[in-house]
Amino acid sequence: MRALIRIHALLWRAEGWALFRGAALAVVVLAAGVALLGLSGWFITAAGLAGLAGLGMWFNVFGPAAGVRALALARTASRYGERLLTHDATLRALAALRVALLGRLARLSHGAMGRLRGAEALNRLTADVDALDGVALRLGIPVIAGGVVLAGSLGVLAWLVTPAVAAWSVGSLALGSGAALAWTASRASRPARRAERAAQALRVRLIDLARAQADLAVLGRLDAQRAAVLDAEARLAAERARADAVEQRAGLALGIAGTLAAAGTLWLGGTLAAAGAISAPQAALGFFATLAMAEVVAPLRRAMADLGRMQDAARRVTRRLDTAPRPDAPGPAPRPDPAAPALEMQEVVLRSPGGDRPVLAGLSLRVAAGEVVALTGPSGGGKSTVLHLAAGLIAPDGGRVLLWGSPAAAWPEAALRARLALLPQRSALLRGTLLQALAIARPDLDRAEAAAVLEAVALSDVVARIGGLDAPLGDGGAGLSGGEARRLALARVLLRRPALLLLDEPTEGLDDSTARAVLSGIRRFLPDAAILMASHRAAERGFAMRCVKIDNSDVAFPAPA
Repeated sequence: MRALIRIHALLWRAEGWALFRGAALAVVVLAAGVALLGLSGWFITAAGLAGLAGLGMWFNVFGPAAGVRALALARTASRYGERLLTHDATLRALAALRVALLGRLARLSHGAMGRLRGAEALNRLTADVDALDGVALRLGIPVIAGGVVLAGSLGVLAWLVTPAVAAWSVGSLALGSGAALAWTASRASRPARRAERAAQALRVRLIDLARAQADLAVLGRLDAQRAAVLDAEARLAAERARADAVEQRAGLALGIAGTLAAAGTLWLGGTLAAAGAISAPQAALGFFATLAMAEVVAPLRRAMADLGRMQDAARRVTRRLDTAPRPDAPGPAPRPDPAAPALEMQEVVLRSPGGDRPVLAGLSLRVAAGEVVALTGPSGGGKSTVLHLAAGLIAPDGGRVLLWGSPAAAWPEAALRARLALLPQRSALLRGTLLQALAIARPDLDRAEAAAVLEAVALSDVVARIGGLDAPLGDGGAGLSGGEARRLALARVLLRRPALLLLDEPTEGLDDSTARAVLSGIRRFLPDAAILMASHRAAERGFAMRCVKIDNSDVAFPAPA
């Protein structure tokens, strides 16, 4: 429950004024409903008694009738405003929560970030925030509004009827409804959690089926994946049916609690009216107001049925919000030493967590400004790891990594990314136009510079063929081949104009002539940059000034010229 309270506080912090107005309107809605039914009961009873006594012509029907109409209109208008305000505020507050969550995740370490790349983890991030939409709408605001209205009803009924009727009416309804809601929360918690897990499994399996349909068909696993999707769907339907059954029984329990409270109020009011302590219209007011107060607790039925799901989601979200970000260097950025190389590694040692053998041992390396160095060696030998060390994504266990004469850890994140850029083996392209894909690196990008960088990576003809810079791309760069998408990601990195460029197999998937053209274009676009690249191809080795062999702890390289 502590996590739910914290999420509720975060939502109110993001959209407090709008949620406060929505909660105020919710109070008006409930209060108007109680007053409307109570006044109607009093009006009908009083008018009937006046008619029986022959005093109908002197009975003022206009005041109570006007009150009934005013309360009905107020209730309708307030309900519209409450729904509009609370839903809009909730959506904006959840958007702010997503931004805060993603901002915290963006500051995670490289290793922790890599663990979020799986479909299940990414789906969980979005689904958990979606599951919190009822924290304010169906839980927080109804509890606040209901408590205010019940307290107010207690005071008003004690004033207009009698304290005994008020105490029974509000007390019995609160106790009976509270017991019913507590039972609902306990019984619906497990099926709600299981339904959420089944929904997650269904989404992940369905995405896998859609994305890998051709591969699954080739491997003969298409029917098995379809069966897995259908199994998750069946489990989801079964758990939702169980949760719905609990919610329906909760509705019955709340109805019984409201009926018992109203019946007791009617009996008590009738007894007091017969004794002359109160009038019959007063007794009717108490009875009908009690009937109307059942509406106060009705919105919480759905919240109690979803409480388990919301609690799980709140715990996961708050746990991620509390995740410690990677430390950033304090203070200003170091001043680059013009006499120092862009990158220098001195006896670097790196061990994998739990591994017996170091990934790198005793690695020393220098890359000067304007120099091109290729890392060679077998796959899995540690070439990409060296690039990640140079980029400051991981820290060595021993030795030093220097950038322009200063330790890599001394560079603040923003300053480091302004002078250094990495093209990893896997790059993400988002849906949008080609120009928008490039503008991620440079928001102020103009068309002339975009054309220049596309020329540098040998994409000009491709872009002209598909419709120019305004040509749309699908998710993941759909509309381009693998090699074309790779070159577009490279163009985006070049637009940063880094002083140190780190490339992980930049020409993978290209023919030799295109690879040579791209490498030449990189040097033309960044004539003075230091370039360190992981390489498997002869074209890349031929482009480099020096080659360094990386083979786990066996590191050999020629002395720098």
